[in-house]
Amino acid sequence: MHLQVVALNLRSRRHWVIGDVHGCYQPLCHLLASLPPNDHLVFCGDVINRGEAIPATLNLVWDLIQTGRATWLRGNHEQDLIEALESQDGLSEHATYGQLGDSRAHQWLPRLQQLPLIYRGDGWCATHAGFNTEGQPDLSIRDPFWEAYDGRFGLVVVGHTPRPQVERLGSIVLIDTGAVYGGYLSAYCPETDAVVQVQGAATDTSFPCPSDLNRRLSVLAGEVGPC
Repeated sequence: MHLQVVALNLRSRRHWVIGDVHGCYQPLCHLLASLPPNDHLVFCGDVINRGEAIPATLNLVWDLIQTGRATWLRGNHEQDLIEALESQDGLSEHATYGQLGDSRAHQWLPRLQQLPLIYRGDGWCATHAGFNTEGQPDLSIRDPFWEAYDGRFGLVVVGHTPRPQVERLGSIVLIDTGAVYGGYLSAYCPETDAVVQVQGAATDTSFPCPSDLNRRLSVLAGEVGPC
């Protein structure tokens, strides 16, 4: 079930869970301008990598954390970068490392290491990708979680898997709408079921089907074969 994008008229403080930003700085600025200034933001992981403005995105998100307005959850891209920085292996594969440089990337390591895996609200929670069968966060899980989730944590809001639109599968809400691939950067409010979206940046051009966004996102989600 696709969730409808709505105009906002909210007075009380609520939460907005934001999908995978992937260094899309300008879309993030536009999205923040569309959200109530006193509501709490939960970044659902994968703030880094892929995009062209990763340092600016990192600084903006961290400023929001420092002022108490936001929580940044760890995604698989943050976890992979943490492991690469700790081991000094595979760093060249990370766009974040390339854009920050060695010194600044290592300065970010303590911050990345403290990113939480779960944010718990009233009857809902957010994590990057889902939970394994033992109820532990799994930063790369897809179908096994969607098919087996038993509702034990209430509504679960996740990113990780790009979808053409914010989508609800039972008690799971998928909010990664492929901003870096030319889709949307989306925010979802678990208290009201509202969705706010802005146009993404299409800065990751490595994928082979640039003319068909829905197919690109379906391939990335593993639903169809590549072009």
